[in-house]
Amino acid sequence: MNISIDQMSVAEKIRTMEVIWDDLCHHAAEMQSPSWHLDVLLQREESISKGTESFTDWETAKKRIREKL
Repeated sequence: MNISIDQMSVAEKIRTMEVIWDDLCHHAAEMQSPSWHLDVLLQREESISKGTESFTDWETAKKRIREKL
């Protein structure tokens, strides 16, 4: 059965994403991050060490996002 995403309800779309995400999690060992991910992480780590960048904990970040909405 072929169904267009446009024909799916929001609940169906979310359930479909959950199924795909669960499947990906079970096959995580088979996936490799792109090489540029390591480059970005190393750059961010260096910036934090130098004090030119900082990070925010997840709870604070969520609060700020909610306040903007």
